[in-house]
Amino acid sequence: MSSQRIDLLEMPALRWLRGRWGRLPLQTLFLLAALAMLWDGFTGPPEASRNLATVGAWVHYRGLIVVALLLVGNVFCMGCPFTLPRTLAKRLSWRGRRFPAFLRGKWLAMAGLLVLFWLYEALDMWASPALTAWVIVFYFMAAFALEAFFTESAFCKYVCPLGTFNFVYSTLAPTQIGVKDPAVCAACTGKECVNGAYAPQVSIHLDEIPVRAANSNAATRAVQVTHSPQGTLGCGTLLYAPQMTSNLDCTLCLDCVRACPHANASLFTRPLGTELRVGAWAKRWDVALMVIGLTWLGLLNAFGMIPPVYALQADFAAATGIAAEWVFLLLLFGVGGVLLPLGATLAAAWLARKLTRARASLREVTAVFAPAFAPMGFGIWWAHYTFHWLIAPLSFVPILQEFLGGRADWATWNSAPSLEAIALLQGAGLVAGFVGALWVAQRNAAQAFGQRSFAAWAIWAAYLLALMLLAFFIFTQPMEMRGSEWFIG
Repeated sequence: MSSQRIDLLEMPALRWLRGRWGRLPLQTLFLLAALAMLWDGFTGPPEASRNLATVGAWVHYRGLIVVALLLVGNVFCMGCPFTLPRTLAKRLSWRGRRFPAFLRGKWLAMAGLLVLFWLYEALDMWASPALTAWVIVFYFMAAFALEAFFTESAFCKYVCPLGTFNFVYSTLAPTQIGVKDPAVCAACTGKECVNGAYAPQVSIHLDEIPVRAANSNAATRAVQVTHSPQGTLGCGTLLYAPQMTSNLDCTLCLDCVRACPHANASLFTRPLGTELRVGAWAKRWDVALMVIGLTWLGLLNAFGMIPPVYALQADFAAATGIAAEWVFLLLLFGVGGVLLPLGATLAAAWLARKLTRARASLREVTAVFAPAFAPMGFGIWWAHYTFHWLIAPLSFVPILQEFLGGRADWATWNSAPSLEAIALLQGAGLVAGFVGALWVAQRNAAQAFGQRSFAAWAIWAAYLLALMLLAFFIFTQPMEMRGSEWFIG
């Protein structure tokens, strides 16, 4: 990390986050919001546009999360209410059991994302407060069960679709966990940042930590480290702070910061694009395809809301005699969410390897260019989510008024930016994402292929350009407004 980085937790306004209950205020706020959504989802108005569950989950949360991820990082996972039962669950867990080895990857989370988006369309979850509430219930139950039975945070790391989305786009964030002095970590015997300082019985040991103060004659100092039932559990996703090169898998819970007995781990700023380099991510198919697949899912999710998809569905029904929407959507998501991304990615990797005569495998070539899809995908999701959010950015106020038993004042809170301004923000997000993707692809190609990098870059640049043009086609179409019967162009 850059020597110019800033330790954010040394700022007076943020020091409280280091405390044992540092994330609890944010978790409590999110928990109250989740409980309100549950209550309104099961007992409130059946109209999606008047219910906290549907408006909160499918409009405001999605709009706010893209802004938060870009500006400050993975704050939703930091305050995630679904992990509040973690401490209790860990106390009940069968210690020593890890998540099954064959499931320790991103394949399960990717499948969950695909299924969630398919169900979202097939069941019209955006229009059903009750179904939305059941999704929230499922999240609480799944998080508690997996935390109770496994020593790591398996739900966050391997299962949670929302967390996976956050992991991918927090790679663009200007913040990352790091350490002040790697020598301190080398001397630390307990590695509490990853192992935690929790123990059923109190135990004490000493660490001999290097001293670098100019006014000290001692080479080391003895630091007493206590493990106890009050100790922090450590990193739930098993990340070792001094070796972190990426925000992938980091929930930003800051447990590593609280568990570190030497105040050496912290949250630092970093230059944009820091981790979108060759080598920052593991060269695995699941990691690369997760980032690329989310870009395609962004297009697919938006495509499902414009008139051409309904014409395509009508043609499908006429050709096959199958009128069931869920069958059409299953085919659409299978082709657009699996076959096309996989085929286009393998073709680009094969052509790049062929033109550069590189000895790298298709997996290694794909890993070089996968980081470019983080800004590309973010631009697409930005264009989609901010559209829905900005059409009615203050709609939660009259809904909340009605939820609290008052009279909803829609007239006062119906203001919104003009459609032209929203379209400008959408276009700016798409262009910025595309330009960022080209820059990352060029930088990584130069590092991986040297003098033959242009040919490889040109192939992947054409791939990104095709996605960009498809995105502009989709976002210039009339867009269906969730919870209503009309379209906006």
